[in-house]
Amino acid sequence: MTREWSLLFSTLLCGLAGSTHLFQPSLVLDMAKVLLDNYCSPENLMGMQQTIEQDSKSREILGISDPQTLAHVLTAGMQSSLKDPRLLISCEPSALVAPQRAPALTNITEDELLAQLQKFSHDVLEGNVGYLQMDDIPSQEVVSKRGGFLVANIWRKLIGTSALGRLRHCTRDHISDPYVISYLHPRNTVLHVDTIYDCPSNTTTEIWTMPQVLGERYSADKDVVVLTSGHTRGGVAEDIVYILTQTCRAIVVGRTVGGALDLEKLRIGQSDFFLTVPVSRSLGPLGGGSQTWEEGVLPCVGTPAEQALEKALAILMLCRALPGVLRRLQEVLQDSYTLVDHVPALLHHLASMDFAAMVSEEDLVTKLNTGLQAVSEDPRLMVRAVRPKETSSVSEIGTDKPEAAAEVSEDEVARQALVDSVFQVSVLPGNVGYLRFDRLADASVLGVLAPYILCQVWDPLQDTEHLIMDLHQNPGGITCSALLLSYFQGPDTGPVHLFTTYDRCTNVTREHFSHTELLGQRYGSQCGVSLLTSHRTATAAEELAFLMQSLGWATLVGEITAGSLHTCTVPLLETPEGGLALTVPVLTFVDHHGECWLGGGVVPDIVPAKAALHRAQEVLEFHCSLGALVQGTGRLLEAYYARPEVVGKTAELLGAKLAQGAYHTAVDLDSLASQLTADLQEMSGDHRLLVFHGPGELAAEAVPPRLPAVFSPEELSYLIEALFKTEVLPGQLGYLHFDAMAELETVKATGPQLVQLVWQGLVDTAVLVIDLCYNPGSYSTAVPLLCSYFFDVEPRQHLYSVFDRATSSWTLPQVAGQRYGPDKALYILMSHTSGSAAEAFAHTMRDLQRAMVIGEPTAGGALSVGIYQVGSSPLYASMPTQMALSTSTGEAWDLVGVEPNIIVPMTDVLSTVQDIVSLRAKVPTVLQTTGKLVADNYASPELGAKMAAKLNSLQGRYSRVTSERALAEMLGADLQMLSGDPHLKIATHIPEDAKDCIPGIVPMQIPSADVFEDLIKFSFHSNVLGQHCYLRFDMFGDCELLTQVSELLVEHVWKKIVYTDTMIIDMRFNIGGPTSSISALCSNFFFEEGPPILLDKIYSRPNDSITELWTNTLLAAERYGSKKNVVILTSGVTAGAAEEFTCIMKRLGWALVIREVTSRGCQLPQTYHVGDTHLYITIPTACSVGAANRSSWEGVGMVPHMAVPAEAALRRVREMLQHTLMRVQLGPRRVSVARAPETSGPQTKGT
Repeated sequence: MTREWSLLFSTLLCGLAGSTHLFQPSLVLDMAKVLLDNYCSPENLMGMQQTIEQDSKSREILGISDPQTLAHVLTAGMQSSLKDPRLLISCEPSALVAPQRAPALTNITEDELLAQLQKFSHDVLEGNVGYLQMDDIPSQEVVSKRGGFLVANIWRKLIGTSALGRLRHCTRDHISDPYVISYLHPRNTVLHVDTIYDCPSNTTTEIWTMPQVLGERYSADKDVVVLTSGHTRGGVAEDIVYILTQTCRAIVVGRTVGGALDLEKLRIGQSDFFLTVPVSRSLGPLGGGSQTWEEGVLPCVGTPAEQALEKALAILMLCRALPGVLRRLQEVLQDSYTLVDHVPALLHHLASMDFAAMVSEEDLVTKLNTGLQAVSEDPRLMVRAVRPKETSSVSEIGTDKPEAAAEVSEDEVARQALVDSVFQVSVLPGNVGYLRFDRLADASVLGVLAPYILCQVWDPLQDTEHLIMDLHQNPGGITCSALLLSYFQGPDTGPVHLFTTYDRCTNVTREHFSHTELLGQRYGSQCGVSLLTSHRTATAAEELAFLMQSLGWATLVGEITAGSLHTCTVPLLETPEGGLALTVPVLTFVDHHGECWLGGGVVPDIVPAKAALHRAQEVLEFHCSLGALVQGTGRLLEAYYARPEVVGKTAELLGAKLAQGAYHTAVDLDSLASQLTADLQEMSGDHRLLVFHGPGELAAEAVPPRLPAVFSPEELSYLIEALFKTEVLPGQLGYLHFDAMAELETVKATGPQLVQLVWQGLVDTAVLVIDLCYNPGSYSTAVPLLCSYFFDVEPRQHLYSVFDRATSSWTLPQVAGQRYGPDKALYILMSHTSGSAAEAFAHTMRDLQRAMVIGEPTAGGALSVGIYQVGSSPLYASMPTQMALSTSTGEAWDLVGVEPNIIVPMTDVLSTVQDIVSLRAKVPTVLQTTGKLVADNYASPELGAKMAAKLNSLQGRYSRVTSERALAEMLGADLQMLSGDPHLKIATHIPEDAKDCIPGIVPMQIPSADVFEDLIKFSFHSNVLGQHCYLRFDMFGDCELLTQVSELLVEHVWKKIVYTDTMIIDMRFNIGGPTSSISALCSNFFFEEGPPILLDKIYSRPNDSITELWTNTLLAAERYGSKKNVVILTSGVTAGAAEEFTCIMKRLGWALVIREVTSRGCQLPQTYHVGDTHLYITIPTACSVGAANRSSWEGVGMVPHMAVPAEAALRRVREMLQHTLMRVQLGPRRVSVARAPETSGPQTKGT
């Protein structure tokens, strides 16, 4: 904004001094001060004063002697800079005092009151339309003094009408309470309608509707129309119109010109110049802060002022009629619309539509049609405006009487004459029958005239080869489609289902079948039939045309039909000027395919602009050649198609469709070719079968010119650059890309040069990638030569077989240059664009397990394709003439394409290969690292060393590994096979229970005491049942961790159960954990205090040491006691430390074990990272060696004293306790345990 001010005042201050010194430099500064103090948009004046002061000091003064010119220059600059046309500078030398701002009328006289009241006029127009004209908005003073008079003499006369307000000549502005809006706003609510900013006082006033008004409010459900014009300018009048528009309370007819709420004319300093400036403005909360009304209020309806009243009356009449129109529309939809499933949605949509902006019949029709057709998706459902002449033809549904059947004379000659007048029959050249009739008669009339129609119309057409039925002038009539269609039925003897109808008015569904008994012969469907249609073809006639086309019994030629079928038109609104009518579908029509016809015009197969009859004759002439073309295509298949098991069936089906007249819908060679192609591909399942129309005779395939024995260097360089791309990537990874398979003779002719320029740089690489992603194939003769480079000379490999010559392709005994060999890795990249010979090479190498194919599945191409002419016509058939057979399965694969070993997008094929090559290079290191980890850490040293030795001998098994996941699965399976230990595992992720045991992984943080308390309550489940207690915990914690929370455990768990007589410990869901806490747990169950007892010995392979587990002499709580019973429940889930605890308790005779054998687990295993991979190996590193016979539960599980099913274990224990059978089962405790010497402590005590 500062830049704009600088440009403006640089112009104004270019000097304005003459001999009369008319302009003083302070004038602009004074003008700026007036603006700053009074302009209602101060945000537009940023930087103005500083710019003026700076420019006034640095510019010379120009002389403009004419004050009016100076005022004009200043006005133009001001309006241009601020973009506000309301700003005006004038020169008024005669004005002694500037006009003052109008004071509030606090002491208005009686004459002034009467003068303001005379600016109101009112009337009640025809149709109970109230008319109120206000040429001025009265002030609050007037309303307060004469409000009762206004209500009694004006407002009460209008309160029962549909009001029509008129502010067309309103120009006076008074900012007062919004009583005008309040009378039109619902009671019991208030609305913030405006906010007024006044710059001189720098105040903001919010305007709300009044909570109470004198008299009644105008009902909110009545319509209000406001007339405005160019005389409605500025101030409150436009603000009121704008508010009514924004609140959708009124329809505005006519546009205002815009203005300001309050304009003041202020003297500029002590000069004769005055500045007219808007001092207040509306902040427009309803419009989001915009000032749209100050530039004029856009009307809902734009119309000249002299036509505004007439237009407003028309709008009110339409608004008054709208509820009835909607009610009638809903009734018709409910009672008559045939798509009954759509009716609820349509009714809901109508109920939710907003018609506030509707100002004409055209708007209403557009809005209704848009909504109805969007919801129903039915173009037939349509509202339209009708003229007065049309309303007489619109009738109620169900009131139409059926058309009376025409009376037929009894005279035979008259009947013959009637038939001759209705039907036009002739036989055209080429034995083509022509039949025209311009109306469909009632079935009863047809019954009477049937013998005459048969003799005069039908018999002359029986011997024609083709028939033209002319309906282009037929407006329809009474439907008799089933009868007429029966004459065009094929040789089937039984009735044929033609179509189904559902009549909404009668609520009847009817199936329509062809007639089995007819007068006269059928014309059949084998002869060609053409129907001529036009936009005049309507109702029953277009129904006949649609069915003949849908059944495939005729070709339609001409124009789209009228589309007036199965609908009825009903009135919605009738007025002297016309009205509204609804076209509603009353019949659902379902063809023999089960598809619903939504009406609309029937689209012909051929749409000639002129000469439809001539075009129909051309189509019928074309139909004469259908048999030869279809049969000729079948003979080509029998002679050349590579799949003999399909040929017979396909040719037979073609003949059957031809006999049924299925190809009569074809109107030219292009449409016949498309239909034949679709049928051949559907019958054979072979997408390579094509029939096409060649515009001219295709030349026979030219024999390729004989290639020169030796290419020139330039020719060879160009050929190799065009066909081949080679590169050696890091890691001795060769890359070969070529986009075409050359013919064998070409390869042989260029063999030495290719070996030198292409092959020589790749043959010594460790791995080769052949990229065929963009190779569409071409010649397959060189495929055996290419394959031979990747096999030894002997034994020769059978590559694939080719059906047409019953020959096989084998590797060649001799090749130019060095072979790549059978041992080095080979990868072939494919995509959906790879085809033909490229597919043959990839499939063969994958079939023989010589290469890994990576990429996208191919589409399936032919090794060889032949194109053959169908007779002498310009129709051609393209078909595969060779079929490739797999050497391993003997099955044809070329139709389905090549399935890659690894499917990835074409964009990722090369990176996938590089990842695989990198992984395979790591395999020896991975095996060596894994073997060392097992040998150094497995709980059985001897078995660990054997496994490490055998892993190296299995290295060949991993040569085709493609991912770390596959490597982990294979390596894990081998380790478990070698060890017989299911706990020896390899994964591609870190096990959750091992994350705090691997270097580099941050251990889990120890939680706070509060969290511990909640964790204990959640982890330990205890219950006391009389003298018995139940304790369940599903995991063993680390002893150091448990020591920190021992007081919490005693408080929340142990004190609840320690004083019972029998304890049931539920280990059925305990998955183990560290064994370090077993000592403390067993100590609590020792029958008496005394020296420590050896519980078990644990051997650790990583540090080659034995840790002894002893009972603790110092406990944090009271022991359970020596004369109490303990029962342990186990299951197949019980594992690890839970098994160790159960084994100790059982071996020492301290508990009775009930239920199932445990999970055959192991001591808590350790997880190790395997080298530079994402592999992690989990190794059992410890085992129990404390038993006297060296036996252990690891790998075999714990056998219970009593085997009980899992779901019955707890119930069984309770029954035992109830019958006091516990001691009978246990017997006297005779425990033989190793005790520690009294003179010295244990060797290594468990923590």
